[in-house]
Amino acid sequence: MQLQQFIVAQWQLVLIFVLSGGMLLWPLVHRRVSGVADAGTLQVTQLINNEKAVTVDLRETKELTDGKLPGAVHIPLSQLKERVGELERFKERPLILYCARGQRSRAAGSVLGRAGFTKLFNLAGGHKAWKDAGLPLDKN
Repeated sequence: MQLQQFIVAQWQLVLIFVLSGGMLLWPLVHRRVSGVADAGTLQVTQLINNEKAVTVDLRETKELTDGKLPGAVHIPLSQLKERVGELERFKERPLILYCARGQRSRAAGSVLGRAGFTKLFNLAGGHKAWKDAGLPLDKN
């Protein structure tokens, strides 16, 4: 009975508790259902070298001043739905998706998953992680 009284009296606090817990769990749930696996710089390097993975730079054109991963295909996330056909020839190969810090590339994974791509990886930390690791970049 005391619990019910507390919930009724403090319904706002209970609501905040439930919503904040859901917000904390959402990234974990979203990662599982998106079909995109996170990969660090070492795993990405192995995928490129051993499985001929294709890197897809999803940053906007103005963000390319620091260069891009070697051989990366540049398709800004804002244009991906219209340009997904450009990646069709790579459907059987792993695709490494990256943006500046690794957030937008997860959204791209959802678009590509719906288009039938199954070997999707998100470069954890994005371009920044690659650059910070001292790995090679193609300058524009």
